[in-house]
Amino acid sequence: MIKDPSLWPLGEKKIEWAKKFMPVLERISRDSREKKKFKGLKVGIVLHLEAKTAVLASYIQEAGADVYITSSNPETTQDDVAAALTRRVAGVYAWRGESIKEYFENIRRILDKKPDFIIDDGADCIVMAHQINVDSIKGATEETTTGVRRLKIMEEEGVLKFPVIAVNDAKTKYLFDNRYGTGQSSIDGILRATNILLAGKHVVVAGYGWVGRGIAMRLRGMGAKVIVTEVDPIKALEAHMDGFEVMPMREAAKIADMIITATGVNKVVTEEHFEVIKDGCFLANAGHFNVEIDVNWLEKNAIRKHEVRPNVTEYILPNGRRVYLLAKGRLVNLVAADGHPIEVMDLSFAGQFAALEYLVENYDKMENKVYPLPKELDEKIAWEKLKAEGIEIDRLKPEQIDYMKSWRI
Repeated sequence: MIKDPSLWPLGEKKIEWAKKFMPVLERISRDSREKKKFKGLKVGIVLHLEAKTAVLASYIQEAGADVYITSSNPETTQDDVAAALTRRVAGVYAWRGESIKEYFENIRRILDKKPDFIIDDGADCIVMAHQINVDSIKGATEETTTGVRRLKIMEEEGVLKFPVIAVNDAKTKYLFDNRYGTGQSSIDGILRATNILLAGKHVVVAGYGWVGRGIAMRLRGMGAKVIVTEVDPIKALEAHMDGFEVMPMREAAKIADMIITATGVNKVVTEEHFEVIKDGCFLANAGHFNVEIDVNWLEKNAIRKHEVRPNVTEYILPNGRRVYLLAKGRLVNLVAADGHPIEVMDLSFAGQFAALEYLVENYDKMENKVYPLPKELDEKIAWEKLKAEGIEIDRLKPEQIDYMKSWRI
């Protein structure tokens, strides 16, 4: 179920273009594809459905699995890529602009296929699998900070029914995807949507985790005056020591030309901030779900709204001030642009493929827990990336290894 099958030629070009810049995934997946290690398996994928995701899905299908895929966000599917992917995998159920009902119906369609394994982004599919008691699933992987948090709560409450590998927590994922990927792609989405100048503007970044610090770093490089808001005292101190202004959101909103949320928490920008917000402030979300900016409050209380540009909605507030909401409060880098740079997703999806391969081989020996990606696989991905970049590094000599293992003088 896709929007327009005739779009497939353009989507095919996008997929082939992405594939050129994903050598790590190609190398990590090569052995499984050649040996058809996933033959007879069904794999359900719930990720942002764009070209890099299509490369991952194609390789899993080539390794012998029947792949069924939908999007992890109602607004991030690229319809031409979805059309092209129908020619590569067993089933595609996604289109841009799904209603919330359609979004969950499409996830349900994936689960109706009785997948053996799930690759998830945000954990909606894994949670639904538990709610409707899908008994075919042997294991899953999770792509995001938000999803891992939800799954760890499930583990703590003793309700998790199968092992999950937290790909997000791999160093080759969060140090690059969350930081460099989100940093560049969020700014890309903002600039495509607005065509404004960032230099000289006061830009507030809500949250100083790996996503927030990546955005703040890139904004500073663009000449913006960056302000960080935080609730974690350690992260707030880090932001301060990194040279950023740190203040509460209510104070920051008064001077903000733009606010970018990157927290994974709901109601970060709410009525109390709209009461004092600077006229003409842009609002963008780089977290996961569309709950960080209180869009419901804007919809109920704005005097007027209209779309002034694609992905830019102007709201006139009760106090007469204007705010400009980007991408409906959803992920600005994926709704208004193409998501993370290809080379970054090459690392992340190499991690996904490696995690899936590990689960296929080891799920029956694993407990119903959230596991990290094994260190040796994380490092293998890093080595493959260095090789692809033509970079050589030193290695520890035997006497150095012995020295590090000894406590004696």
